[in-house]
Amino acid sequence: MGFYTDRILPHITDKVCGIAQNGPLRERTCAGLHGAVVEVGFGSGNNIGFYPAAVERVSGVEPADTAWKIAAERVAASSVPVERAGLDGQSLPFPDATFDTALSTFTLCTIPDVGAALAELRRVLRPGASLHFVEHGLAPEESVQIWQHRLDPIQRTIAGGCHLDRDIVGLITEAGFEITELDRFYQPGAPKALAALSLGVAERR
Repeated sequence: MGFYTDRILPHITDKVCGIAQNGPLRERTCAGLHGAVVEVGFGSGNNIGFYPAAVERVSGVEPADTAWKIAAERVAASSVPVERAGLDGQSLPFPDATFDTALSTFTLCTIPDVGAALAELRRVLRPGASLHFVEHGLAPEESVQIWQHRLDPIQRTIAGGCHLDRDIVGLITEAGFEITELDRFYQPGAPKALAALSLGVAERR
């Protein structure tokens, strides 16, 4: 990881993704999590305050040391045990069928080989377990998609490899999950090209 990606970007991401407007989205996404949870793209721990009481422990996967330093106070205050348990969502250091649920918030846009990461999540989830997600990605309208494709190279450069135009729902389905809950919408107050969100639950088959 470069200096910008490891040292600077985690502070920017913490502020941008930690805005109050995202709180209700995180709450909705975390609803239903239970047991042992693997969270990819743990970041600076902005989801910690939204873990339901049924969550027994969280194994956070996050490559940036700076993000974990920012998260330290939140982790210390958490009523749920949280451990840093991996650095790369594309290669998870867990046995098969380890977890009851998985969590991904604003993460699948950035992982270089997102297909490999989703395959790994499927592997470490127990059969019938669920992936809870909220992600930005490819918009439903072609007119917005055109702008997403145009802006994607700029976005990837300034936002640590973040893509604007990934088909999140398609990628999750292709990885062997069945979407059981889904809400697709534009986040109010933001340009549509940046704010096409998919929030849902996908079951591991």
